[in-house]
Amino acid sequence: MASNDPDLPDPPGDLQPGDLIEIFRPAYQHWALYLGDGYIINLTPVDESQAAAMSSVKSVFSRKAVVRMQLLKEVVGSDSYRVNNKYDHNHTPLPISEIIQRAQVLIDQEVSYDLLGSNCEHFVTLLRYGEGVSEQATRAIGAISLVTAAASAFSVLGLINTRSRNRPF
Repeated sequence: MASNDPDLPDPPGDLQPGDLIEIFRPAYQHWALYLGDGYIINLTPVDESQAAAMSSVKSVFSRKAVVRMQLLKEVVGSDSYRVNNKYDHNHTPLPISEIIQRAQVLIDQEVSYDLLGSNCEHFVTLLRYGEGVSEQATRAIGAISLVTAAASAFSVLGLINTRSRNRPF
């Protein structure tokens, strides 16, 4: 895992342009794409200052986002991060020059944001692979489906149990 000690040189030598950066926030993971020279591109909430947006859980619930180019060390703050090109085994990365060009065109643009369908992980994987992918969103959708199924099952069981108690035998 990468260190965020301010006394160490930034960024670590293992970062390459086009790398996906996973930033571990207290309640979720934020994703960015490394551009080079210590800069990343990422999504931030429209209605917050850049400084506040970097660590705010409010960003998870926003409907709009702004694409920003920022210093990795400023976005990470006191959180930890790592390079995580986890989809490379089943998605072919685009050429680095194309990834960077696609990213640069979007800087300072306002885009739609949806936690489950168009989040920061979808954004950076769309840049890297040409396809938006989010394991984090897939897990969340699975959890929501499980809770919904369980609630439905308990509701049906409660209805059956209520009907059987109301029958005169």
